[in-house]
Amino acid sequence: MSEALSPAIEVHNLVKAYAGVTAVHNISFTLNRGEILGFLGPNGAGKSTTMRILTGYLPATSGTVNLCGVSVAGQPDAVKRLIGYMPENNPLPEDMRVSEYLYYRGRLKEIPRRKLSGRIDEVLQLCDLTRVRHRIIGKLSKGFRQRVGIAEAVLAEPPVIIMDEPTIGLDPHQILIVRDLISSLRGRMAVIISSHILPEIEMTCDRVLIINQGRVVATGTPGELRRDTLGHSLYKLEVAGEIDSLPAVLTAVEPTLKITEQSSADILGFHTIRLATDRDDSIGEPLMRALVGDPRFRLRGLTREHPSLEDVFLTATRRTWEIVDAPKRASK
Repeated sequence: MSEALSPAIEVHNLVKAYAGVTAVHNISFTLNRGEILGFLGPNGAGKSTTMRILTGYLPATSGTVNLCGVSVAGQPDAVKRLIGYMPENNPLPEDMRVSEYLYYRGRLKEIPRRKLSGRIDEVLQLCDLTRVRHRIIGKLSKGFRQRVGIAEAVLAEPPVIIMDEPTIGLDPHQILIVRDLISSLRGRMAVIISSHILPEIEMTCDRVLIINQGRVVATGTPGELRRDTLGHSLYKLEVAGEIDSLPAVLTAVEPTLKITEQSSADILGFHTIRLATDRDDSIGEPLMRALVGDPRFRLRGLTREHPSLEDVFLTATRRTWEIVDAPKRASK
């Protein structure tokens, strides 16, 4: 496959082990050119390890990683020319001015001198840094420093951009600016973003990849993840009475309706119960009729919920812990 036609990133059966401890377990995924991928996982899930392997800073134990058809393991120098990388807590020289730093980095990236000044002007405008181009980096706010890091990452117009926590430590206004900046790269560069701010990932990314304990636990668009992880529709039910009889009533209304979460009774005896169903259409009315007409139950509330990416994340990672940890508990 030619470089022009190959996906931006291809990862197959990636494994990384440290002294017998496996940090990454057979991760595989593909990212097309122009797509933005949100890369999520709890602390210690293997995100940073995977990103370091993608950028060529860390060798894999086994598996293959190709960027635009180029092997990361076989041609590490060529791969580095294809990537713009912004690590977490991006170190910047505090004694350089913004334009000086970008010129310095542009020369290291082998951008010809005749093109570099014009390209610096472009990224300063793209990242809204024109008014601080002559400011010393060490005197900039956190938000401006993050934008300088993004400007450096996109300076050489690489086909792949990798950002580790680009909005960490920013206030809501600064997050909005960085989010819009990243969105502006869609269709021009393939972007991987690792972040703990899930609403930003949901609003910015085309697809999401969730890993836990080094394994891929969910992948797809935010809509696909809601359907595959939580079911097509979710409901919150506040009900009191013979709760043990509730599953049979739910099945009679809709065979795919299941209880996913149940709280203890409050002071008035009501439980908050969350339900999931494969049905896309609303079943709120028949469910309400079944509960109101049954003397075993007292209904206080019934609402259809629209789950967030955080709900998907918590459910997907919880399932992994249950699957991985169950054999350990059983062997004790």
